[in-house]
Amino acid sequence: MTDRRNATAGTHALLVDRTTVRIRPPRGADHAKVRELYEEMSPGNLRLRFFGLSRDSARRAADRICDTSDKGHRGLLAEHEGQLVGVAEYERTPGTDAAEIALAVGDDWHHRGVGTLLLEHLVSAARADGIAAFTADALAENHEVLKVFADLGLRTARRFDGPEVRCTVQLAQSETYLTAVEERGRAAAVASLVPLLRPRSVAVVGVGRGPGSPGRAILRNLRTGGCTARLHAVHHRAAAVLGVHAFPAVSALPEVPDLVVLAVPADEMVGIAEECGKLGAHALLVVTGGLDPARAAVLLETCRTHGMRLVGPHCLGLANTEETVRLDATFAAAHPAPGTAGVAAQSGGVGIALLGGLARLGIGVSSFVSLGDKYDVSGNDLLQWWESDERTGLALLHLESFGNPRAFSRTARRVTRRMPVLTVDAGRTEAGRRAAAAHTAAAATRTMTRQALFAQAGITATRTIPELLDAAALLYAQPLPAGHRTGIVTNAGGAAVLTADACAEAGLTLPPFGPGLVDELLAVLPRGASAVNPVDAGATVTEAQLRDCVDLLTGSGAVDAILVALVPTAVSAATGDDLVRSLTRAPGRRRTRPLAAVLLDQAESVRLLPADQGPVPSYADPQAAARALAHAAARADWLSRPPGTVPAPEGLDPERARGVAERHLGASGDGGWLDPRACAELLDCYRIPQLPWAWAGTEDEAVLAAERLRGADGLVVLKAHWPGLLHRTQQRAVHLDLRGDSQVRAAHRDFEIRFGGVLTGVVVQPLAPRGIELFAGVVQDAVFGPLVLFGLGGTAHEVLADQAGRLAPLTDHDVHDLITAPRCAPLLFGHGARGPVDLEGLEQLLLRLSHMASDLPQLAEADFNPVLARSGGVTVVDARIRLAPARTRDPYLRRLR
Repeated sequence: MTDRRNATAGTHALLVDRTTVRIRPPRGADHAKVRELYEEMSPGNLRLRFFGLSRDSARRAADRICDTSDKGHRGLLAEHEGQLVGVAEYERTPGTDAAEIALAVGDDWHHRGVGTLLLEHLVSAARADGIAAFTADALAENHEVLKVFADLGLRTARRFDGPEVRCTVQLAQSETYLTAVEERGRAAAVASLVPLLRPRSVAVVGVGRGPGSPGRAILRNLRTGGCTARLHAVHHRAAAVLGVHAFPAVSALPEVPDLVVLAVPADEMVGIAEECGKLGAHALLVVTGGLDPARAAVLLETCRTHGMRLVGPHCLGLANTEETVRLDATFAAAHPAPGTAGVAAQSGGVGIALLGGLARLGIGVSSFVSLGDKYDVSGNDLLQWWESDERTGLALLHLESFGNPRAFSRTARRVTRRMPVLTVDAGRTEAGRRAAAAHTAAAATRTMTRQALFAQAGITATRTIPELLDAAALLYAQPLPAGHRTGIVTNAGGAAVLTADACAEAGLTLPPFGPGLVDELLAVLPRGASAVNPVDAGATVTEAQLRDCVDLLTGSGAVDAILVALVPTAVSAATGDDLVRSLTRAPGRRRTRPLAAVLLDQAESVRLLPADQGPVPSYADPQAAARALAHAAARADWLSRPPGTVPAPEGLDPERARGVAERHLGASGDGGWLDPRACAELLDCYRIPQLPWAWAGTEDEAVLAAERLRGADGLVVLKAHWPGLLHRTQQRAVHLDLRGDSQVRAAHRDFEIRFGGVLTGVVVQPLAPRGIELFAGVVQDAVFGPLVLFGLGGTAHEVLADQAGRLAPLTDHDVHDLITAPRCAPLLFGHGARGPVDLEGLEQLLLRLSHMASDLPQLAEADFNPVLARSGGVTVVDARIRLAPARTRDPYLRRLR
């Protein structure tokens, strides 16, 4: 089922000048508004719209767009604070998949993107209605509307006929169109955040008189942080608070503030927000929590109606350390240290921890936003801001929920190619997800789905805040490694063992050094040193010897990164050598490999050592250093691959598949598990290879099917079926190795005796050939969309849980990652005496399953188990598919949350 709310129910969106407009379907009561829009147009614009001037043109246009009875007609209105500013409509050409469109924008709203936004929403609605192309007639002199069509990002053709031109716009989704929509959305989002992060004036409401007031703490931080914006306080009695002039109400302020901070009780929130909107404020920062659902809905609608962006509620605040802004609108105990890391956190506590950690490391922050309950401004908005602010070089996210993960993924994939994006993978367990839901009203997200999002977008996902800061320190301070080969240098054998274990556990490799390199290393190290990998330089190594050793490894090409693990010794203390200095000072030498230290006596978990070639990260624990280096290597791997493409296998028939789904849902209402015949038909729509099979409703039919399907060994299998049967093995509803008619009849009679009350038939198959038993499947997530799963199958599937997941649609890279991620992957590539399986066939199966999941939002679950993989092919032996009613939602349509 298509969710027509995508384009027709009221939704708000941003124009490129940050104005918020509402896009909604017309109603009969809108007739006067539509007619007035046309009547107020200049004669020149009316002529361009109607190809002439007529007193009746406006009425006829209003009649047509407000007539909701015509099923082939669709109209959309754009409003700003109740004023109609634009209309768009299409009329389907009977008997075709094309529609004629018309577009009109009020004279005062030209060149602000209203027409383009309306067309984007109209395109989304038309695709859902099965329309493949728009046609439009325009005067050749109407350059503005012709440019709108040309700049949409869709394939457009023009045919000139005298003074008129016929435009045909193909609506097929393409990367070019998605990129164009994305860029328009980015420009609008960034513009809308300017009042939040670069305000010219700030008002704080709810400053109180007591020292425990969050509003008062925010006002203090704004003052003491040197905020360059004009500051105002709102207090019903005081004339000034903390030296800032106070006014009795928002309406009494001497100017319209860009940003209003609300630190008032929940029951006062909505009224004050409405007052801010009527005054013309551009943005709200709401630190108060405790809004019930009704108040929350009114608060958000108020912000949308008046075009105010909203951070929060229930948050710590926000900050921007730009010298020309110096905005600290938080109630944190210390001002954020200026720097280059952008930070967005749903939890205020996590935000404080990240701010403190980045300050200790000397990285600092460019801007910080505590998202809180995230009613409006999200991580996606902040990624786009950091991409554009020309200051941020590192992005840190703490997200407990996702509003539009597919749009977030596209943004993250783009931003991650410009800067590292790191996150804490919060909510990995059921207990963690419950805590997230209670803490921020966040929707619980399954761990594998979230991890797939991070992996596909190139986001560095860590398990803890310390691990996040460990990785951030290395990514900030050092170049990326070219690979996973790691060299270890130490002055103590025990440290070498610990560091080697940590590297191996983190997925790094320790290559053995060749004889030539060993000789060179031994030549610069003290007698008794060991120059294998790890290099044990011994307790007597000097600063100069250690420096020469590190430089040799750096220039050798034998390793991609170097970890130096040191312990203090009495020898170095007696000689006055500072071994750490060998890492931070390398006069006249250029080190091109990432370098990190492990100082086992270090008090801090991680710090950055000042060095003449940039800071060197130093860790107290070898595991922390190895994990950080592994994260850097994974980022380098991701960047080295070009963006993936979504292959289109041959022979797909999505229209037929939709028909199968609609028939099933039409008959069952709420959906459910398909019977074997419907499952097979769906697989056939995508040419997914299946083991030969037949359906038998009676014993005699089973015997005939067995005769037809027997292979060279003469053996067949009978599988019982009834509605709701999920696990045949547990129900003992399978008979294997049946030879001859008598055994087939006996098996069928056994099913009838045990399952006679529910049995609807049996599936007859030849005995499957030997092969590796795998699992492939789909789980539909209401927010993230379909997740494609792959791993070890058969009876071990649920016991070992050896599987990986990626969000559909799968790119060629995603398919490769899916196949190589499970622990059973070496079996597929010919581990042991076996040869490799048909890897191309396996790739094709996953791609076809991905297309099925993407084409059919009704596909709630799919379970192919086992999938037999052999050198000669890949075959689905057993398939289960569950359908459920679903409303599709265009994830790339420009709209606010």
